[in-house]
Order: sequence, then C-alpha cells, then structure tokens
Amino acid sequence: MAKALLALEDGKTFWGESFGAQGEKAGEVIFNTSMTGYQEVLTDPSYKGQIVVMTYPHIGNYGINEEDFESRGPQVEGFVVREMSCIASNWRAREKLEEFLARHGIMGLTGIDTRALTRHTRLQGAMKGVISTVDLDEESLVAKARASPGLVGWDLVQYVTCEESYNWEERTKDLWRPWGSKPGDRARYFVVAYDYGIKFNILRRLTDAGCRVTVVPARTPAEEVLAMEPDGIFLSNGPGDPEPVHYAIENTRKLLGRKPIFGICLGHQILGLALGSTTYKLKFGHHGANQPVKNLLTGRVEITAQNHGFAVETERWEHPDVELTHINLNDQTLEGMRHRKLPAFSVQYHPEASPGPHDADYLFAGFVALMEEEKKHPFAIKGK
Repeated sequence: MAKALLALEDGKTFWGESFGAQGEKAGEVIFNTSMTGYQEVLTDPSYKGQIVVMTYPHIGNYGINEEDFESRGPQVEGFVVREMSCIASNWRAREKLEEFLARHGIMGLTGIDTRALTRHTRLQGAMKGVISTVDLDEESLVAKARASPGLVGWDLVQYVTCEESYNWEERTKDLWRPWGSKPGDRARYFVVAYDYGIKFNILRRLTDAGCRVTVVPARTPAEEVLAMEPDGIFLSNGPGDPEPVHYAIENTRKLLGRKPIFGICLGHQILGLALGSTTYKLKFGHHGANQPVKNLLTGRVEITAQNHGFAVETERWEHPDVELTHINLNDQTLEGMRHRKLPAFSVQYHPEASPGPHDADYLFAGFVALMEEEKKHPFAIKGK
C-alpha cells in the first residue's frame, strides 16, 4: 500500500495508506454511522461529490457481491476506513473491496483514526477535503481542499441521472415481501420515477408494491411525463444542494395536483422548494442507518436510514395547506410532510432500507393507497 494523505480545508490533516485506486481526489468529507452496508453506501448516487468516512472500524470483511448495488457502480469521491479487511469471507462475495475500488478508479484510505476524524467533523462541520497519493505536502493539499468547489450551489444531479428513459421490472430478491406480492403478479399502477440519482432498491420496493415503473431523466419536462398518463409520480433521492436543480423544482410545480406525488430525500427537498420553502445546509448532515424519526401522525418513533446534507426550512415557512408529518429526534429537522388538499407527500429519509431498518416500508403502501384513491375519486382528491 502507498502512503496517502487526507487534508481538510481548515488545515487538519490525516495520514494513512491507500487502497483501491491511487491519485488525488477532492470532495466534501462526511461520516456514515452504518455498521454494515458499505457496498450500498459506495454505490448510492446521493454520495456524489463526497468522501465518505465509515465510523464502524472494520470494513470489507464480506467483500463485494453482484446483488447489492444501488446504482451501476460506485459514486463516492473517496472512501475512508479505520481498517480495510484483506480477507473477504461471504458466500455471495465475487471480489474484494480493494479490487472493486481499484477497478472503478475510486480512492480508499485506511489506517487513520476515524474516531478523531468523525469527532472533528461533528464539532467543526462537514468540510471540503482532498485525498492524495501524489501530493504529500500538507500545506499544498490543504490549499487544494480550500480551492475545491464544495457542494453549495452545484447541480450534482446532472452527473448521476440516466441519459434515457428505461423500464424497471426487478423485485426484491429476499423472501420477505411486506405486501405479499409474488413474481408474476400483475402490476396495478403505472409510476413514472424522476431519476435525480435513484437507488435500485427504491425501484424494487415500488415494483414489490404492485407498480410498473418507468424511470426518466431528471430534465424530462412535466408535459412529457403527463403525456405518459401515469397513476403516480415519484421524485427520487439524489446528491448535493437541491436549490440549483431548478428544472426539477419547476417541473414539480407543474405536476402538483395533476397526479399523486411521492418524494424521497432530494425529492422531498424538491417538493418543499416547489411548495415555496427554502433549503439550508446542515452542519454535518445525516448519514447512517440508525436515525430516530418521530411520526407526528401516529406518535411512533421509527429508526431510519438517511443520507443528506441539506434540509427543508420550516421556521420561516408557513404554508396553510402543508402538514409536517415527521421530525428528526436528534436535531428536530423536518423529515416528512404532506399536502392537505393535493395528493403529494414526501420524507427526507430512505424507507427502502438499503442498507437499514424496515420501519418505514409502510410509505410505499401509502403511495399505492394514494394512487388507488385517485383512481376512485380523481376530482375529490384534487380538490375540484
């Protein structure tokens, strides 16, 4: 392994050893608190533009398999761990983590104190950083970190969305099916999903729920989506700052009240912006599979998987027809909302549980129920 250096924009540096690809890469340094699921983390498009630090110390022990991808390949800018396992021991493993990252040109860093790095970013906030095996001068690398673009004001969706529309048919491979669906069941609902960086397991869950799904690029005009005559519209997760994704906000405004809408993560933020709110950057974001969220409609607490660095503003936003439905119990930020008159709702977290708990699977059933109600009473649900 070659010597490697991670430098942060505030001047803090961390020495370690590289694995995977070598070279130099910049990104926003954030931490993820999941104990498992590193393959899903690596391939989640919401991490585009970020260097991910895993707080769990031993990573890579079960290798990489062919089933747990959340996109077509890794999306992170860099991957930082305390100890990278040289042994991959799992019956599904097809290659080692180091081999996987090297094959895709992703830089890894091992052998550093990830507890110290996590504590530093918790106290100081997520910040720009650079990993390098070619420039090991601390001052030089800190300067490069400060000069890197960061996430604010940058449309990252354009780098992760699909180029052309496609149909999705794959279902969840495990035996646990919350709605009792079986392979071969006839899809009752047609959903058009906007791809802002959509995760494969979201598509699997929609298919499990009885939906036939067509995925469209992020810039697809609202008029084109409506011409497809879907039963519902899904706004997907995705990376970075939502406010520069102006085309998605404008399309969502045109779709409100026309068809049932369900948004997750970036899709939740896009819906909030379309309804007149603003968004702001969180200090260090929510990244992990153990975030507590309270459902204000039922009083129940859900343990959720999350991956976002921005949130919808609520303190200065008053919309008479928007009801807040979920809050984060760690920092009281908005985690869910619904429109009282229009068929639209969204959550900030990831109910598809990949990786993570299944507490929020009911949201997919809720989307199906909204589409069913729209079929039965189309005028009543639109307030006409």
